[in-house]
Amino acid sequence: MAITFKKQLLYFITSILFLSILGACSARRERSLFNASSDVVTDTIKQVYVVNDQGISDAYYKIRVNDRLAIRNVQNAEFGATGNASGASASNSNQSSSSGSINNVLSYPVDLDGQVNLPAIGKIPVAGLSRREAAIKIQDLYAKQLLRNPIIELSVVNLKVTLLGEFGKQGNFLLERENTTLIDIIGEAGGITKTADPKTLKIIRGDRSNPEIIYVNLNDINSLASKKLVLQNDDIIVLQQTKSAATTEKLQSYNNILQPLLVVVNLAVLIFTVTR
Repeated sequence: MAITFKKQLLYFITSILFLSILGACSARRERSLFNASSDVVTDTIKQVYVVNDQGISDAYYKIRVNDRLAIRNVQNAEFGATGNASGASASNSNQSSSSGSINNVLSYPVDLDGQVNLPAIGKIPVAGLSRREAAIKIQDLYAKQLLRNPIIELSVVNLKVTLLGEFGKQGNFLLERENTTLIDIIGEAGGITKTADPKTLKIIRGDRSNPEIIYVNLNDINSLASKKLVLQNDDIIVLQQTKSAATTEKLQSYNNILQPLLVVVNLAVLIFTVTR
């Protein structure tokens, strides 16, 4: 009787351990975000691999309707500061990012007619212009009508990318400069974690129903030469754990379940041994 019980107990424990190992084998897949049928085996990626390639877009962002422009004159710290410009919405306070934003500067919306309404000089057509072109245009108008030797700095405060997964910081990061690259944003996020797998970085870009997917092997320095790594508005950047880290985490979660069970089993064995 005792031998039969011990055999059943050994079979029970062995079965649980076997199922735990099987579950751990798929741990990274379970924890990864935004899986798609078009996903490739990232271990085979040498540099940069693109699925549904939509070509190289214009490297210089063109201002669009509903964008919000933060504008200040670097020659005058008061110009454009909160409370000193009229007719603008202060929704810039809702724009948060780990990468930081232009502090204490109001943002001005681009209206449906493609114009931005600025203090003293009124409505200026800016839709279709790059940030640099718009800054020069506004700078020239202020120089003619109001300011002495202005130097206008312009940012589109609603442009952002989203970092998820094994980064020092996750969340939304503003694209405040032209040609912001993947490495720029990773640097602002504090790098990647110790458990990150550098071969599994994925950028999801464009139409969400049929996105372009860019796989990057961060282990290879030649990857950095790809023009695909110049970030675009609303890019989603995902980085997975290593297989070993995901497996360890999965086994730890199983261990948290098994420990109480083993305590109960040991107690049952002890009671059985004492009472038989």
